[in-house]
Amino acid sequence: VTILLFLRNWRATIIAAVALPLSIIPTFAVQQLLGYTLNNMTLLALALAVGNLVDDAVVEIENMERHLEMGKNPFQAAFDSSAEVGLAVIASSATIIGVFLPVAFMGGIPGQFFQPFGFTVAISTIFSTLVARMVTPLMGAYLLKEKGKRQEVRGKKNSTPLHSPLSTRNSKRIQPYRQLLSWALRHRLTTVAIALAFFIGSLMLIPLIPKGFVDNGDQGISIVNIELPPGVTLQDTERLSQQATELIRQSPAVDSILATQGGSGTTQGINTASLTIKLKPKKERDISQAQFEQQLRPKFTQIPGARISFQSQGAGGDSKDLSIVLKSENPTNLIQAANALEQQMRTIPGLVEIASTASLAKPEILIQPDPARAADLGVTVQAIARTASLATIGDIEANLAKFNLPDRQIPIRIQIEPQARNNIDTIRNLQVPGKNNTLVPLEAVANISFGSGPARIDRYDRSRQVSVEANLQGTSLGEAFNAVQKLPAMNPLPAGVVQQSSGDAKIMQEIFGRFGGAFALGVMSIYTVLVLLYNSFLHPLTIMAALPFSLGGALLGLMIAQKALGIYALIGIVLLMGIVTKNSILLVDYTLINLAEGKSRREALLEAGVSRLRPILMTSLASVAGTIPLA
Repeated sequence: VTILLFLRNWRATIIAAVALPLSIIPTFAVQQLLGYTLNNMTLLALALAVGNLVDDAVVEIENMERHLEMGKNPFQAAFDSSAEVGLAVIASSATIIGVFLPVAFMGGIPGQFFQPFGFTVAISTIFSTLVARMVTPLMGAYLLKEKGKRQEVRGKKNSTPLHSPLSTRNSKRIQPYRQLLSWALRHRLTTVAIALAFFIGSLMLIPLIPKGFVDNGDQGISIVNIELPPGVTLQDTERLSQQATELIRQSPAVDSILATQGGSGTTQGINTASLTIKLKPKKERDISQAQFEQQLRPKFTQIPGARISFQSQGAGGDSKDLSIVLKSENPTNLIQAANALEQQMRTIPGLVEIASTASLAKPEILIQPDPARAADLGVTVQAIARTASLATIGDIEANLAKFNLPDRQIPIRIQIEPQARNNIDTIRNLQVPGKNNTLVPLEAVANISFGSGPARIDRYDRSRQVSVEANLQGTSLGEAFNAVQKLPAMNPLPAGVVQQSSGDAKIMQEIFGRFGGAFALGVMSIYTVLVLLYNSFLHPLTIMAALPFSLGGALLGLMIAQKALGIYALIGIVLLMGIVTKNSILLVDYTLINLAEGKSRREALLEAGVSRLRPILMTSLASVAGTIPLA
């Protein structure tokens, strides 16, 4: 569409349209050889590369059109055009590869994300260059039509109608740009000062932009986690789960709900439940997924006796958006620090559903053996533990009775009744085997009482750890994490308590750190490639001078869209580096050609700016058109 609008030539449009599949289809073959699958990152790479894949073909086609307007026949126009922009096309493709390959070689968790992404972009760019240098000129020589001899007279209109408002240097619509460029060349110091002011202003925007990891968007599925106090029955969990389900069904945006009570594993049990909510398609509801969850949170507070929260859909593996993990060898200091942090986090705007794994306690039967009395009666600690375990937990040993079914046997668990387990006198009167096969009451050899203990004990590197988690509402991950770090409970932590990086915040910090190195390596790669291609140390610096000034547009766009600087924004900045470098190459390369023809520096720059405006606009708009569907 971009080519059709600018060149008004359906033949040229067909040539560019053919270049796209010829570049993408071989990329799939190489992906298969490398063992890559079609996942979010590889598909994102192909989606972002669509705009870039046609850039090389656009440059070739536009230059052929310009040579045809000079009166050349299609074959000669294709030959001369290909020779003229050959270095620029190769250099621009090499810079794209130089930008994305360092991203592919990042280590750690970011490397797992970006390795297939970087290689996919690099591979597709290689095939795009081959198509632009070999197939596009060939098709242009046979498909494009000769335009006839055109006479150019300085200061007069052309003898033939224009094919585009930007197709010639004398076009009235291009004169404002020519005048602006001429003014900038006459007032170089003023132009440099304006550029530096814009760059400094761009840097000042960085602290104002929130930092995040991944914008989950509207996926149409929300997961609600319900946690009751330890010690409740499955019937209690089912009852509260049903109450939450009835509240959720009141929303017209809900399509279906899948409820699951209980679970297996170290963090699940009969006191937990999960509700998977499928929302109606976006066209059939008036609110987004985030608004839906925001509306339900106050309603969940109407259900007493349970923690109800939405599950994070981030990549960090935690159940909530923000997870602060503390670890220590001292359980007392650890729990005190976690409780203080939990209370102070409730004062931070934007943090909701705050909970700590240390704040839940489960009822316990505390049995403390008396070594002296146990020794007198011949009762061992193992016998005390075995008796208490059989009474409270039960046993399903192989020699015990089983319930026989036609196809299998079901072990029968032997234990005392639940009501009796809650009676401390029943526990005290349990009989423990002693010496000479005598039975001794449990209270005779141990002190027995009811108490409470932590619902779960988590460890990291053999140290006990506690997680304080929260979901985000109206704030970014970076802002929330920084706010937590400034709380008094974290400055300083109690003796022996340290913070352990975890979840999305850990991945975000690692990605930002590694991306800085990848950016630096990408800039070095661009410079090295350009030095080799242009055989000069100065011209690459001229080309790369535009890179810092492009940052302002990216940051300003994030502010206008009210988006966080996250993983996808970083990908966009990497792509922007490649686009800016390609545009600079087109401009500088043609300037060098003009200088080689004996033109003055001012005349060469003016000629290059006006002549390369159309291909730069076309390639930039093609890249924008390729990325708009992703937004």
